[in-house]
Amino acid sequence: MNPQYPTELVAKAKAIKLVICDVDGVLSNGQVIFGNHGEELKTFNIKDGLGLKSLMNNGIEVAIITGRQSHIVEKRCAELGIKHLYQGKSDKVSSYHELCQKLSVNPDQVCHVGDDLPDLPLFQLSGLGISVADGHWFVQQNAHWITTNKGGFGAVREITDMILFSQGKLSELHNKYWA
Repeated sequence: MNPQYPTELVAKAKAIKLVICDVDGVLSNGQVIFGNHGEELKTFNIKDGLGLKSLMNNGIEVAIITGRQSHIVEKRCAELGIKHLYQGKSDKVSSYHELCQKLSVNPDQVCHVGDDLPDLPLFQLSGLGISVADGHWFVQQNAHWITTNKGGFGAVREITDMILFSQGKLSELHNKYWA
């Protein structure tokens, strides 16, 4: 079965060389759990992780820009091999510009995935702004595409598959796992 994506979405996704994700509400379900001893807990979706690795294995850079600071996020990025991590950034725009310059990518080659108002400036800068299904209504209203899955529940995997499909690389990925 081949997915059906809008033609305009496929055209934008073909150009993507960098995917930037927010964390809370995108890679996690947006809940932060504090334990009795001050420990912070989050959940991450394994399918999202494989999707992000698949992007990187196909020459597409992955970065995280998040407003919060968390050791858990550092650990998750290390597990996945994500080298570009910007935490504690209330102003995400300066990190965005730094990243684009560092990787020599133009804004139309960037996909930003977000769920709430602090992500909107990066939507405006990027060639492809995507909201997760449970993103804030105003973010969804200003997104190029909205996932069917909620943040932390496979939304990022939907995006990685769509980008790889648009670039003609999804079938090759599937064939690696299917003899």
